Amino acid sequence: MLPQKEWTMEEKYLPYDQWSEEYVNQLRASVQASKWRQTFHVQPETGLLNDPNGFSYHDGKWHLFYQAFPYGPVHGLKSWYKVESKDLIHWESQGSAILPDTVYDSHGAYSGSALPVGDDLRIFYTGNVRDEEWNRSSYQLGAVMKKDKILKLEKPLIDHIPEGYTGHFRDPQVFEHENSYYLVIGAQTNQEQGKILVYQSDDLKCWSLLGPLSFTNESMGYMIECPHLVGLSKTPILIFCPQGLDKTILDYDNLNPNAYIIGDFVDFQSLTFEGTTELRNLDDGFDVYASQAIDAPDGRTLCVSWLGLPENEYPVYQDGWTNCLSLVKELKVKGNQLYQYPVEEMNKTKRLLEEKAEKINSMVTLHQPDENAYELEILLPENQQGTLYLLANKEQTRYLKVDFDSERGLVEVDRTNVGIGKMNETKSTRQSKLLPNKELKMNIFVDTSSVEIFFNDGLKVLSSLAFPEKEDTFIFLEMKESHVSTRLFKIE
Repeated sequence: MLPQKEWTMEEKYLPYDQWSEEYVNQLRASVQASKWRQTFHVQPETGLLNDPNGFSYHDGKWHLFYQAFPYGPVHGLKSWYKVESKDLIHWESQGSAILPDTVYDSHGAYSGSALPVGDDLRIFYTGNVRDEEWNRSSYQLGAVMKKDKILKLEKPLIDHIPEGYTGHFRDPQVFEHENSYYLVIGAQTNQEQGKILVYQSDDLKCWSLLGPLSFTNESMGYMIECPHLVGLSKTPILIFCPQGLDKTILDYDNLNPNAYIIGDFVDFQSLTFEGTTELRNLDDGFDVYASQAIDAPDGRTLCVSWLGLPENEYPVYQDGWTNCLSLVKELKVKGNQLYQYPVEEMNKTKRLLEEKAEKINSMVTLHQPDENAYELEILLPENQQGTLYLLANKEQTRYLKVDFDSERGLVEVDRTNVGIGKMNETKSTRQSKLLPNKELKMNIFVDTSSVEIFFNDGLKVLSSLAFPEKEDTFIFLEMKESHVSTRLFKIE
Protein backbone atom coordinates (compact mmCIF):
# COMPACT_ATOMS: atom_id res chain seq x y z
CA MET A 1 0.00 0.00 0.00
CA LEU A 2 1.27 3.44 -0.95
CA PRO A 3 1.28 6.36 1.49
CA GLN A 4 -1.80 8.49 0.85
CA LYS A 5 -1.09 11.89 -0.65
CA GLU A 6 -2.73 14.98 -2.06
CA TRP A 7 -1.85 15.31 -5.74
CA THR A 8 -0.76 18.75 -6.93
CA MET A 9 -1.45 20.01 -10.44
CA GLU A 10 2.30 20.01 -11.08
CA GLU A 11 2.52 16.31 -10.21
CA LYS A 12 -0.50 15.43 -12.33
CA TYR A 13 1.09 17.03 -15.39
CA LEU A 14 4.70 16.06 -14.76
CA PRO A 15 6.28 14.76 -18.02
CA TYR A 16 6.48 10.99 -18.09
CA ASP A 17 10.28 10.90 -18.30
CA GLN A 18 10.60 12.83 -15.03
CA TRP A 19 9.12 10.12 -12.81
CA SER A 20 11.86 8.28 -10.91
CA GLU A 21 12.51 4.59 -11.36
CA GLU A 22 12.31 4.15 -7.60
CA TYR A 23 8.78 5.60 -7.49
CA VAL A 24 7.61 3.51 -10.45
CA ASN A 25 8.94 0.30 -8.87
CA GLN A 26 7.26 1.13 -5.57
CA LEU A 27 3.99 1.83 -7.36
CA ARG A 28 4.18 -1.39 -9.36
CA ALA A 29 4.81 -3.47 -6.22
CA SER A 30 1.85 -1.86 -4.45
CA VAL A 31 -0.49 -2.61 -7.36
CA GLN A 32 0.66 -6.21 -7.67
CA ALA A 33 -0.04 -6.75 -3.97
CA SER A 34 -3.60 -5.37 -4.20
CA LYS A 35 -6.26 -7.85 -3.07
CA TRP A 36 -8.73 -6.45 -5.61
CA ARG A 37 -6.86 -7.24 -8.83
CA GLN A 38 -9.12 -8.88 -11.38
CA THR A 39 -8.71 -12.05 -13.44
CA PHE A 40 -10.58 -11.63 -16.75
CA HIS A 41 -11.07 -7.87 -17.14
CA VAL A 42 -8.74 -5.29 -18.64
CA GLN A 43 -7.24 -3.25 -15.82
CA PRO A 44 -4.31 -0.80 -15.60
CA GLU A 45 -0.87 -2.16 -14.80
CA THR A 46 -0.45 0.89 -12.57
CA GLY A 47 -2.32 4.13 -12.02
CA LEU A 48 -5.57 5.10 -13.66
CA LEU A 49 -7.55 3.63 -16.54
CA ASN A 50 -10.49 5.46 -18.09
CA ASP A 51 -12.10 5.67 -21.56
CA PRO A 52 -11.74 2.72 -23.95
CA ASN A 53 -10.31 3.88 -27.28
CA GLY A 54 -9.40 2.63 -30.74
CA PHE A 55 -11.42 -0.59 -30.49
CA SER A 56 -10.90 -2.40 -33.81
CA TYR A 57 -10.09 -5.63 -35.65
CA HIS A 58 -6.97 -5.57 -37.79
CA ASP A 59 -4.39 -8.04 -39.06
CA GLY A 60 -6.10 -11.02 -37.43
CA LYS A 61 -6.31 -9.50 -33.94
CA TRP A 62 -8.60 -7.35 -31.84
CA HIS A 63 -6.99 -4.08 -30.79
CA LEU A 64 -8.12 -2.04 -27.82
CA PHE A 65 -6.59 1.05 -26.25
CA TYR A 66 -7.57 2.95 -23.15
CA GLN A 67 -6.79 6.34 -21.69
CA ALA A 68 -4.24 6.04 -18.92
CA PHE A 69 -2.37 7.98 -16.29
CA PRO A 70 0.18 5.34 -15.21
CA TYR A 71 1.71 7.20 -12.25
CA GLY A 72 -1.22 7.30 -9.85
CA PRO A 73 -4.96 6.67 -9.44
CA VAL A 74 -5.88 10.23 -10.46
CA HIS A 75 -6.78 12.09 -13.64
CA GLY A 76 -3.46 13.54 -14.77
CA LEU A 77 -1.49 13.74 -18.01
CA LYS A 78 -3.26 11.18 -20.21
CA SER A 79 -1.79 8.76 -22.74
CA TRP A 80 -3.10 5.74 -24.64
CA TYR A 81 -2.24 2.24 -23.46
CA LYS A 82 -2.72 -0.81 -25.72
CA VAL A 83 -3.96 -4.36 -25.26
CA GLU A 84 -4.78 -6.94 -27.93
CA SER A 85 -6.65 -10.21 -28.13
CA LYS A 86 -7.52 -13.08 -30.42
CA ASP A 87 -10.82 -13.92 -28.70
CA LEU A 88 -12.15 -10.68 -27.08
CA ILE A 89 -11.76 -12.33 -23.66
CA HIS A 90 -8.04 -12.74 -22.99
CA TRP A 91 -6.15 -9.48 -23.50
CA GLU A 92 -2.37 -9.12 -23.62
CA SER A 93 -0.65 -5.89 -22.65
CA GLN A 94 1.29 -4.12 -25.40
CA GLY A 95 2.41 -1.15 -23.34
CA SER A 96 2.11 2.59 -23.93
CA ALA A 97 0.94 3.43 -27.44
CA ILE A 98 0.35 7.18 -27.76
CA LEU A 99 2.21 9.55 -25.46
CA PRO A 100 1.47 13.26 -24.84
CA ASP A 101 4.72 14.38 -26.45
CA THR A 102 3.92 16.96 -29.15
CA VAL A 103 2.76 20.56 -29.18
CA TYR A 104 -0.71 19.32 -30.21
CA ASP A 105 -1.24 16.87 -27.33
CA SER A 106 1.05 18.34 -24.67
CA HIS A 107 -1.59 18.15 -21.93
CA GLY A 108 -3.12 14.81 -22.83
CA ALA A 109 -3.85 12.31 -25.57
CA TYR A 110 -7.61 12.21 -25.20
CA SER A 111 -10.17 9.75 -26.51
CA GLY A 112 -10.72 8.61 -30.07
CA SER A 113 -11.21 5.69 -32.41
CA ALA A 114 -9.45 3.50 -34.97
CA LEU A 115 -10.33 2.33 -38.46
CA PRO A 116 -8.60 -0.42 -40.50
CA VAL A 117 -7.68 0.86 -43.98
CA GLY A 118 -5.77 -1.55 -46.21
CA ASP A 119 -2.66 -2.76 -44.40
CA ASP A 120 -2.81 0.06 -41.83
CA LEU A 121 -4.79 0.86 -38.74
CA ARG A 122 -5.69 4.55 -38.79
CA ILE A 123 -6.03 6.17 -35.37
CA PHE A 124 -7.94 9.35 -34.58
CA TYR A 125 -7.80 11.13 -31.23
CA THR A 126 -8.09 14.48 -29.49
CA GLY A 127 -4.99 16.38 -28.41
CA ASN A 128 -5.53 18.47 -25.31
CA VAL A 129 -3.43 21.64 -24.89
CA ARG A 130 -3.42 24.24 -22.13
CA ASP A 131 -1.81 27.67 -22.14
CA GLU A 132 -0.16 29.42 -19.19
CA GLU A 133 -3.57 30.65 -17.97
CA TRP A 134 -4.86 27.06 -18.29
CA ASN A 135 -7.16 27.91 -21.21
CA ARG A 136 -8.00 24.82 -23.25
CA SER A 137 -7.32 24.17 -26.95
CA SER A 138 -8.33 20.98 -28.76
CA TYR A 139 -6.86 19.41 -31.89
CA GLN A 140 -8.13 16.35 -33.72
CA LEU A 141 -5.06 14.30 -34.47
CA GLY A 142 -4.13 11.22 -36.47
CA ALA A 143 -1.70 8.35 -36.30
CA VAL A 144 -1.00 5.25 -38.37
CA MET A 145 -0.18 1.82 -36.98
CA LYS A 146 2.01 -0.25 -39.32
CA LYS A 147 2.98 -3.71 -38.06
CA ASP A 148 2.39 -2.66 -34.44
CA LYS A 149 4.47 0.52 -34.79
CA ILE A 150 2.48 3.72 -34.33
CA LEU A 151 3.54 6.90 -36.13
CA LYS A 152 1.80 10.19 -35.41
CA LEU A 153 0.84 12.47 -38.29
CA GLU A 154 2.80 15.71 -38.15
CA LYS A 155 -0.17 18.04 -38.59
CA PRO A 156 -3.66 17.95 -37.08
CA LEU A 157 -6.54 16.59 -39.14
CA ILE A 158 -8.79 19.30 -37.69
CA ASP A 159 -6.65 22.18 -36.48
CA HIS A 160 -9.27 24.58 -35.15
CA ILE A 161 -12.41 24.64 -33.06
CA PRO A 162 -15.51 25.42 -35.16
CA GLU A 163 -16.97 28.89 -34.91
CA GLY A 164 -19.58 29.09 -32.19
CA TYR A 165 -18.06 26.29 -30.11
CA THR A 166 -15.79 26.16 -27.05
CA GLY A 167 -12.58 24.23 -26.41
CA HIS A 168 -14.69 21.30 -25.18
CA PHE A 169 -14.44 19.56 -28.55
CA ARG A 170 -13.27 15.96 -28.35
CA ASP A 171 -13.63 12.18 -28.76
CA PRO A 172 -13.81 11.61 -32.55
CA GLN A 173 -15.36 8.43 -33.91
CA VAL A 174 -14.46 7.77 -37.57
CA PHE A 175 -16.31 5.27 -39.77
CA GLU A 176 -16.96 4.48 -43.40
CA HIS A 177 -20.49 4.63 -44.81
CA GLU A 178 -21.65 4.42 -48.43
CA ASN A 179 -18.19 5.05 -49.91
CA SER A 180 -17.49 8.06 -47.73
CA TYR A 181 -15.79 8.66 -44.39
CA TYR A 182 -17.56 10.38 -41.52
CA LEU A 183 -16.39 11.68 -38.16
CA VAL A 184 -18.73 12.36 -35.25
CA ILE A 185 -17.42 14.28 -32.27
CA GLY A 186 -18.66 15.70 -28.96
CA ALA A 187 -18.87 19.45 -28.66
CA GLN A 188 -20.13 22.38 -26.62
CA THR A 189 -21.59 25.58 -28.06
CA ASN A 190 -20.69 29.02 -26.75
CA GLN A 191 -24.10 28.94 -25.08
CA GLU A 192 -22.98 25.76 -23.25
CA GLN A 193 -25.24 23.36 -25.10
CA GLY A 194 -24.06 19.83 -25.83
CA LYS A 195 -23.93 18.86 -29.51
CA ILE A 196 -22.62 16.11 -31.79
CA LEU A 197 -20.86 17.51 -34.85
CA VAL A 198 -20.47 15.59 -38.13
CA TYR A 199 -17.51 15.87 -40.50
CA GLN A 200 -16.97 14.24 -43.90
CA SER A 201 -13.84 13.20 -45.82
CA ASP A 202 -12.98 11.37 -49.02
CA ASP A 203 -9.41 10.51 -48.02
CA LEU A 204 -9.25 10.60 -44.17
CA LYS A 205 -6.94 13.62 -44.44
CA CYS A 206 -9.10 16.62 -45.39
CA TRP A 207 -12.23 16.97 -43.27
CA SER A 208 -15.23 19.24 -43.91
CA LEU A 209 -17.68 20.22 -41.22
CA LEU A 210 -21.24 19.30 -42.20
CA GLY A 211 -22.88 20.56 -39.02
CA PRO A 212 -24.61 19.27 -35.87
CA LEU A 213 -26.51 15.99 -35.93
CA SER A 214 -30.22 16.43 -35.24
CA PHE A 215 -31.56 13.57 -33.13
CA THR A 216 -33.74 15.17 -30.44
CA ASN A 217 -35.66 18.33 -29.65
CA GLU A 218 -34.51 18.20 -26.03
CA SER A 219 -31.46 19.96 -24.62
CA MET A 220 -28.64 17.46 -24.18
CA GLY A 221 -27.00 19.26 -21.26
CA TYR A 222 -23.90 21.44 -21.43
CA MET A 223 -21.55 18.97 -23.21
CA ILE A 224 -21.67 15.64 -25.05
CA GLU A 225 -18.77 13.21 -24.70
CA CYS A 226 -17.87 9.96 -26.48
CA PRO A 227 -20.50 9.83 -29.27
CA HIS A 228 -20.62 6.55 -31.23
CA LEU A 229 -22.90 5.88 -34.17
CA VAL A 230 -23.13 2.18 -35.10
CA GLY A 231 -25.42 -0.28 -36.83
CA LEU A 232 -25.99 1.95 -39.86
CA SER A 233 -26.53 -1.06 -42.16
CA LYS A 234 -28.94 -2.65 -39.65
CA THR A 235 -30.72 -0.61 -36.98
CA PRO A 236 -28.74 2.52 -36.10
CA ILE A 237 -27.75 3.07 -32.48
CA LEU A 238 -26.34 6.32 -31.13
CA ILE A 239 -24.43 5.96 -27.84
CA PHE A 240 -23.15 9.05 -26.04
CA CYS A 241 -22.58 10.73 -22.67
CA PRO A 242 -24.57 13.95 -22.14
CA GLN A 243 -23.14 15.97 -19.27
CA GLY A 244 -25.51 18.07 -17.16
CA LEU A 245 -28.61 16.44 -18.66
CA ASP A 246 -31.93 17.43 -17.05
CA LYS A 247 -33.26 14.43 -15.14
CA THR A 248 -36.77 15.08 -16.42
CA ILE A 249 -35.45 14.00 -19.82
CA LEU A 250 -33.72 10.86 -18.51
CA ASP A 251 -33.85 9.41 -15.01
CA TYR A 252 -30.30 8.60 -13.90
CA ASP A 253 -28.39 8.39 -10.62
CA ASN A 254 -24.74 8.80 -11.64
CA LEU A 255 -23.21 12.25 -12.00
CA ASN A 256 -23.61 11.96 -15.79
CA PRO A 257 -25.32 9.18 -17.75
CA ASN A 258 -24.13 6.90 -20.52
CA ALA A 259 -27.17 7.02 -22.78
CA TYR A 260 -28.39 5.77 -26.15
CA ILE A 261 -31.19 6.04 -28.68
CA ILE A 262 -32.28 3.70 -31.47
CA GLY A 263 -33.65 4.99 -34.78
CA ASP A 264 -34.72 4.01 -38.28
CA PHE A 265 -31.94 5.60 -40.33
CA VAL A 266 -29.41 8.43 -40.42
CA ASP A 267 -29.69 10.90 -43.30
CA PHE A 268 -26.22 12.39 -43.82
CA GLN A 269 -27.57 14.91 -46.33
CA SER A 270 -29.91 16.57 -43.85
CA LEU A 271 -27.91 15.42 -40.78
CA THR A 272 -30.98 13.95 -39.11
CA PHE A 273 -31.44 10.73 -37.20
CA GLU A 274 -34.97 9.67 -38.15
CA GLY A 275 -37.52 7.63 -36.19
CA THR A 276 -35.66 7.71 -32.91
CA THR A 277 -36.74 6.25 -29.59
CA GLU A 278 -36.71 8.11 -26.31
CA LEU A 279 -33.37 8.52 -24.57
CA ARG A 280 -32.42 5.48 -22.47
CA ASN A 281 -29.70 4.45 -20.03
CA LEU A 282 -27.17 2.08 -21.54
CA ASP A 283 -26.47 0.53 -18.13
CA ASP A 284 -28.52 0.76 -14.93
CA GLY A 285 -25.50 0.38 -12.65
CA PHE A 286 -23.13 2.50 -10.63
CA ASP A 287 -19.96 2.80 -12.65
CA VAL A 288 -20.39 2.79 -16.45
CA TYR A 289 -19.24 5.64 -18.69
CA ALA A 290 -17.56 6.46 -22.02
CA SER A 291 -18.70 3.30 -23.84
CA GLN A 292 -17.14 2.65 -27.25
CA ALA A 293 -18.99 0.66 -29.92
CA ILE A 294 -17.89 -0.61 -33.32
CA ASP A 295 -19.32 -2.49 -36.28
CA ALA A 296 -16.97 -5.45 -36.49
CA PRO A 297 -16.01 -7.04 -39.83
CA ASP A 298 -17.86 -10.26 -38.87
CA GLY A 299 -21.17 -8.34 -38.86
CA ARG A 300 -21.54 -7.97 -35.11
CA THR A 301 -21.91 -4.67 -33.29
CA LEU A 302 -19.64 -4.75 -30.24
CA CYS A 303 -19.35 -2.47 -27.23
CA VAL A 304 -16.97 -2.00 -24.30
CA SER A 305 -17.25 0.47 -21.42
CA TRP A 306 -15.21 2.13 -18.73
CA LEU A 307 -16.14 0.78 -15.28
CA GLY A 308 -15.38 3.70 -13.03
CA LEU A 309 -16.48 7.30 -12.71
CA PRO A 310 -14.33 10.42 -12.36
CA GLU A 311 -16.25 11.63 -9.32
CA ASN A 312 -15.81 8.40 -7.32
CA GLU A 313 -12.80 7.59 -5.16
CA TYR A 314 -12.60 3.81 -4.87
CA PRO A 315 -10.83 1.75 -2.17
CA VAL A 316 -8.18 0.62 -4.69
CA TYR A 317 -6.81 4.18 -4.70
CA GLN A 318 -4.77 3.18 -1.66
CA ASP A 319 -3.02 0.53 -3.77
CA GLY A 320 -2.05 2.89 -6.59
CA TRP A 321 -4.55 1.91 -9.31
CA THR A 322 -8.20 2.30 -10.21
CA ASN A 323 -10.92 1.27 -12.69
CA CYS A 324 -11.24 -1.42 -15.34
CA LEU A 325 -13.00 -2.05 -18.63
CA SER A 326 -16.25 -3.99 -18.92
CA LEU A 327 -16.63 -7.28 -20.70
CA VAL A 328 -17.00 -6.89 -24.46
CA LYS A 329 -20.69 -7.12 -25.28
CA GLU A 330 -22.57 -7.75 -28.51
CA LEU A 331 -25.40 -5.30 -29.20
CA LYS A 332 -28.61 -6.47 -30.89
CA VAL A 333 -31.87 -4.67 -31.51
CA LYS A 334 -35.01 -6.79 -31.09
CA GLY A 335 -38.45 -5.24 -31.30
CA ASN A 336 -37.17 -1.72 -30.67
CA GLN A 337 -35.25 -2.90 -27.60
CA LEU A 338 -31.49 -2.97 -27.23
CA TYR A 339 -30.01 -6.21 -25.93
CA GLN A 340 -26.43 -6.37 -24.62
CA TYR A 341 -24.71 -9.61 -23.75
CA PRO A 342 -21.11 -10.83 -23.44
CA VAL A 343 -19.71 -12.03 -26.76
CA GLU A 344 -20.21 -15.68 -27.67
CA GLU A 345 -16.47 -16.31 -27.25
CA MET A 346 -17.11 -16.22 -23.50
CA ASN A 347 -18.84 -19.61 -23.74
CA LYS A 348 -15.56 -21.21 -24.80
CA THR A 349 -13.70 -19.93 -21.74
CA LYS A 350 -16.02 -21.07 -18.96
CA ARG A 351 -16.24 -24.43 -17.16
CA LEU A 352 -19.30 -25.65 -15.26
CA LEU A 353 -18.52 -26.03 -11.55
CA GLU A 354 -21.92 -26.74 -10.07
CA GLU A 355 -25.54 -27.03 -11.17
CA LYS A 356 -28.61 -27.00 -8.95
CA ALA A 357 -32.38 -27.21 -9.25
CA GLU A 358 -34.06 -27.08 -5.87
CA LYS A 359 -36.95 -25.74 -3.85
CA ILE A 360 -36.07 -22.77 -1.64
CA ASN A 361 -38.06 -21.89 1.47
CA SER A 362 -35.65 -19.91 3.61
CA MET A 363 -32.14 -18.48 3.57
CA VAL A 364 -29.83 -21.05 1.96
CA THR A 365 -26.21 -21.22 0.89
CA LEU A 366 -26.58 -21.35 -2.86
CA HIS A 367 -22.88 -21.73 -3.74
CA GLN A 368 -19.49 -21.09 -2.19
CA PRO A 369 -16.84 -20.71 -4.91
CA ASP A 370 -13.16 -20.67 -4.02
CA GLU A 371 -12.78 -17.09 -5.22
CA ASN A 372 -14.84 -14.23 -6.57
CA ALA A 373 -14.18 -14.97 -10.23
CA TYR A 374 -17.14 -16.72 -11.84
CA GLU A 375 -20.40 -16.53 -13.75
CA LEU A 376 -23.59 -17.32 -11.85
CA GLU A 377 -26.69 -18.06 -13.90
CA ILE A 378 -29.92 -18.09 -11.92
CA LEU A 379 -33.46 -18.67 -13.23
CA LEU A 380 -36.30 -17.47 -11.01
CA PRO A 381 -40.01 -18.17 -11.55
CA GLU A 382 -42.53 -15.48 -12.34
CA ASN A 383 -44.38 -13.70 -9.55
CA GLN A 384 -41.69 -14.33 -6.91
CA GLN A 385 -39.81 -12.13 -4.47
CA GLY A 386 -36.53 -12.72 -2.72
CA THR A 387 -32.96 -11.61 -2.11
CA LEU A 388 -29.66 -12.81 -3.52
CA TYR A 389 -26.52 -12.09 -1.51
CA LEU A 390 -23.22 -12.01 -3.42
CA LEU A 391 -19.68 -11.34 -2.13
CA ALA A 392 -20.93 -12.39 1.30
CA ASN A 393 -19.07 -13.47 4.40
CA LYS A 394 -20.12 -16.52 6.42
CA GLU A 395 -21.81 -14.41 9.09
CA GLN A 396 -23.90 -12.58 6.47
CA THR A 397 -22.79 -9.17 7.72
CA ARG A 398 -20.98 -8.22 4.49
CA TYR A 399 -22.57 -8.66 1.06
CA LEU A 400 -23.77 -7.20 -2.22
CA LYS A 401 -27.55 -7.33 -1.94
CA VAL A 402 -29.79 -8.07 -4.95
CA ASP A 403 -33.51 -7.73 -4.18
CA PHE A 404 -35.78 -9.08 -6.91
CA ASP A 405 -39.51 -9.09 -7.57
CA SER A 406 -40.48 -10.90 -10.77
CA GLU A 407 -44.14 -10.06 -10.21
CA ARG A 408 -43.42 -6.32 -10.49
CA GLY A 409 -40.45 -6.78 -12.83
CA LEU A 410 -38.06 -4.94 -10.52
CA VAL A 411 -34.49 -5.63 -9.34
CA GLU A 412 -32.56 -3.44 -6.90
CA VAL A 413 -28.85 -3.77 -6.17
CA ASP A 414 -27.45 -2.31 -2.93
CA ARG A 415 -23.69 -2.10 -2.32
CA THR A 416 -23.90 -0.46 1.12
CA ASN A 417 -22.52 -3.50 2.96
CA VAL A 418 -19.83 -4.76 0.57
CA GLY A 419 -16.54 -5.51 2.34
CA ILE A 420 -14.91 -2.90 4.50
CA GLY A 421 -13.76 -0.73 1.60
CA LYS A 422 -16.98 1.23 1.38
CA MET A 423 -17.41 4.27 -0.82
CA ASN A 424 -18.66 7.68 0.17
CA GLU A 425 -21.70 7.98 -2.08
CA THR A 426 -25.05 9.68 -1.73
CA LYS A 427 -27.01 6.72 -3.12
CA SER A 428 -25.82 3.13 -2.79
CA THR A 429 -28.68 1.46 -4.70
CA ARG A 430 -29.56 1.11 -8.38
CA GLN A 431 -32.64 -0.42 -10.03
CA SER A 432 -33.48 -2.23 -13.25
CA LYS A 433 -37.08 -2.30 -14.43
CA LEU A 434 -38.10 -5.37 -16.43
CA LEU A 435 -41.36 -6.81 -17.74
CA PRO A 436 -43.74 -7.78 -14.89
CA ASN A 437 -45.14 -11.27 -14.33
CA LYS A 438 -42.28 -12.93 -16.20
CA GLU A 439 -39.52 -15.35 -15.32
CA LEU A 440 -36.35 -13.60 -14.27
CA LYS A 441 -33.01 -14.80 -15.57
CA MET A 442 -29.79 -13.30 -14.26
CA ASN A 443 -26.31 -13.98 -15.64
CA ILE A 444 -23.90 -12.47 -13.14
CA PHE A 445 -20.21 -12.08 -13.97
CA VAL A 446 -18.14 -11.52 -10.82
CA ASP A 447 -14.43 -10.73 -11.08
CA THR A 448 -12.86 -9.88 -7.69
CA SER A 449 -13.93 -6.21 -7.67
CA SER A 450 -16.46 -5.93 -10.49
CA VAL A 451 -19.98 -7.29 -10.96
CA GLU A 452 -21.88 -7.20 -14.26
CA ILE A 453 -25.47 -8.45 -14.15
CA PHE A 454 -27.34 -9.23 -17.38
CA PHE A 455 -31.10 -9.59 -17.00
CA ASN A 456 -33.17 -11.77 -19.33
CA ASP A 457 -30.39 -12.37 -21.86
CA GLY A 458 -29.31 -8.74 -21.96
CA LEU A 459 -32.55 -6.78 -22.01
CA LYS A 460 -31.07 -4.75 -19.15
CA VAL A 461 -27.57 -4.54 -17.66
CA LEU A 462 -26.49 -3.36 -14.22
CA SER A 463 -22.75 -3.04 -13.63
CA SER A 464 -20.88 -2.17 -10.48
CA LEU A 465 -17.48 -2.00 -8.91
CA ALA A 466 -17.40 -3.63 -5.48
CA PHE A 467 -14.58 -4.30 -3.05
CA PRO A 468 -15.16 -7.36 -0.84
CA GLU A 469 -12.78 -9.03 1.56
CA LYS A 470 -10.95 -12.01 0.07
CA GLU A 471 -12.90 -14.52 2.15
CA ASP A 472 -16.30 -13.04 1.19
CA THR A 473 -17.16 -15.64 -1.47
CA PHE A 474 -20.48 -17.01 -0.15
CA ILE A 475 -23.61 -16.80 -2.31
CA PHE A 476 -26.86 -16.89 -0.32
CA LEU A 477 -30.44 -16.91 -1.56
CA GLU A 478 -33.53 -16.07 0.48
CA MET A 479 -36.99 -16.93 -0.87
CA LYS A 480 -40.29 -18.50 0.16
CA GLU A 481 -41.40 -21.83 -1.37
CA SER A 482 -40.04 -21.51 -4.86
CA HIS A 483 -38.11 -23.70 -7.29
CA VAL A 484 -34.85 -22.17 -8.47
CA SER A 485 -32.32 -23.31 -11.08
CA THR A 486 -28.69 -22.19 -10.94
CA ARG A 487 -25.42 -22.87 -12.71
CA LEU A 488 -22.01 -21.75 -11.52
CA PHE A 489 -19.16 -21.40 -14.04
CA LYS A 490 -15.45 -20.79 -13.69
CA ILE A 491 -14.06 -18.27 -16.19
CA GLU A 492 -10.73 -19.58 -17.49
